[in-house]
Amino acid sequence: MNITPRKLNIFLLVKLPSAWLCGVRVKNIDNTRCIVSVKHRWINQNPFNSMFWAVQGMAAELTTGALVTSYIKNSGKNISMLVANNNATFTKKATGRITFVCNDGGLVEDAIKKTIETGEGQTLWMKAIGTNKEGVEVSTFNFEWTVKIKKKK
Repeated sequence: MNITPRKLNIFLLVKLPSAWLCGVRVKNIDNTRCIVSVKHRWINQNPFNSMFWAVQGMAAELTTGALVTSYIKNSGKNISMLVANNNATFTKKATGRITFVCNDGGLVEDAIKKTIETGEGQTLWMKAIGTNKEGVEVSTFNFEWTVKIKKKK
């Protein structure tokens, strides 16, 4: 079963309704990158008339997490995933449509292969960059993901 934007967006509606209600939507996912978009609206704004940082964080995390999920699913192994750490930088007011892109699929592939081969947990840092419709960067999020084989009970 392939992970598609449609399946991920249905997952948001059912399992992460706050992200779905705020307008977070997956636009594209393949082996190397994931693209997620969210539009500044009344429901996701802060008091300064721009997009609330946590909404940007949901969209950014989804770009990285969807890639991790996809590689785990394709591995056929029982692998856990967890965000261990994150940080963000905000460089411009987020208004209009903000598009987050993560191009770190290759890093995920390597980490999943290594955890399967060694049985040891792996960590990797993934970056999601958010830009406005003019292509100007508004924020950058970094997520440290951990992956490891689940032990049988």
